[in-house]
Amino acid sequence: MPVSGENNHSSAHPSRRHVLLGGAALGAAAVSTLSPVTAAASTGPGRPPKGDVFTLGVASGEPEAHSVVLWTRLAPRPMAEDGLGGMSGRPVTVQWELAHDERFRHVVRRGHQRTGADAGYAVHVEVAGLAPGHEYFYRFRCGRHLSPAGRTRTTPAPGTLGAGMVMAFASCSQYEHGYFTAYRHLAGDEPDLVLHLGDYIYEYTRDSYVSPDGNVRDHRGPETETLANYRQRYAQYRADTDLQAAHAVAPWLVVPDDHEVDNNWAADVYEKPHIPQPDFLRRRAAAFRAYYENMPLRRRNRPQGPDIRLYRTVSWGSLANFHMLDTRQYRDDQACDDGWKVCEDAADPARTLTGDEQEAWLLERFRRSRARWDLLGQQVFFARRMNASGATSMDAWDGYRGSRERISEGWLAAGVRNPVVLTGDVHTHWANELKANYADPDSDVIGTELVTSSITSGGNGTDSDPGEDPNLRRNPHIKFFNAQRGYVRTRLTRDELRADFRVVDYVTEPGAPVRTRASFSVADRHPGLTEVLPR
Repeated sequence: MPVSGENNHSSAHPSRRHVLLGGAALGAAAVSTLSPVTAAASTGPGRPPKGDVFTLGVASGEPEAHSVVLWTRLAPRPMAEDGLGGMSGRPVTVQWELAHDERFRHVVRRGHQRTGADAGYAVHVEVAGLAPGHEYFYRFRCGRHLSPAGRTRTTPAPGTLGAGMVMAFASCSQYEHGYFTAYRHLAGDEPDLVLHLGDYIYEYTRDSYVSPDGNVRDHRGPETETLANYRQRYAQYRADTDLQAAHAVAPWLVVPDDHEVDNNWAADVYEKPHIPQPDFLRRRAAAFRAYYENMPLRRRNRPQGPDIRLYRTVSWGSLANFHMLDTRQYRDDQACDDGWKVCEDAADPARTLTGDEQEAWLLERFRRSRARWDLLGQQVFFARRMNASGATSMDAWDGYRGSRERISEGWLAAGVRNPVVLTGDVHTHWANELKANYADPDSDVIGTELVTSSITSGGNGTDSDPGEDPNLRRNPHIKFFNAQRGYVRTRLTRDELRADFRVVDYVTEPGAPVRTRASFSVADRHPGLTEVLPR
């Protein structure tokens, strides 16, 4: 299987997939098309070191009809303990270019950007003036070093329904628990857009979180608490070539969950409040700064100390709205000391998962929506999920029932045509029908929830027989469950959303094949799930 940097293609016109998964080889052949912009790019005290500086790959994100964000981060030695990736501390200039074709014969935009230690040697380029609904290719140069090429695209023009789109979403990639093979397969599916719903990194020190199958790789460094710690951890993850392939294939929309900061944190409350952590807000500020540095986000998402504004809507013409939510930063602390509980406090209508401001924003987005599909990209389980003792998870929407009711009632009152909730966090695949009243199995279906398994978290996992699973018997609105690793691939058209639950049989060794474990369809104006034959 090719990885970034291999030069194993001989065709005069390699396929798009070959270019993106093959990495920098094609770009190196066309290096002369990049024009020098400043002397500092290749000479003087700010010149990059001799080793390859593009070890963390490239990415794009936040697509709009006329704009997209391009990203890279320089790191000749990704595991450097100071978090600067082996860079000298002095600023350098990075060139970039965007083209219509993968060979960069038709460059439509080029420019340069200065970066340095204050930015963690990250580069965020907001390219404007682009054509709507177009595919582009991009790359970077720093001195004599040329990055791999990436593919990106703009969204269709407002009001354009179009022929459809492919969107994949993923979450939970614990580096120690396995190989990122599922990311490689996600890249091979060549989606138009990728959503990452949190737990992109894990904060733990080596072997403090061990999967049932044992850890097959090791985290470097201590538990992440400082900016240098977080920068080093992101570099370790981003140096993985399977993850790089997934970033290079399409623009991403990202939101963090808990492990980007601290397990199960809530607002200014850390995981174990009985153990004093007086510098938690300082830790949160370091985590958000590193998150911004390592994600293809816009300048308006830049954190301010311990705060970062990440809830936003990205529209795909009139086909779909992607409402990206933040369910950590503004929530009340978990009720009844967290965990799975039968907890009266969870029903308190004043409790909030989103915070008042984000909730009001989302309800207004519902009222304004004219999209065929409204999708909520968020982190934790939305539908009711009750175990044999009647307990539910206090970390999920079950612990904030008032929030869930207000959001659900909001999309009904606004007449949202097709509400679909997209979820990560739980390391397992689920397909859920959302009910007006979960206590009454015959109540109306008012929406749909699709939950992706983890990329690696939890180790290999196990297959399951949905017909025999107790989760489904106790919760009849849950139509599918699977405990293998993978991601969800969707295709949205004017008439249907189709969801394919993609799985790999193992992650403790590299190279597992991928297959579709189950597929479901949601018809336009008919919330609920119909199982269909996998393709």
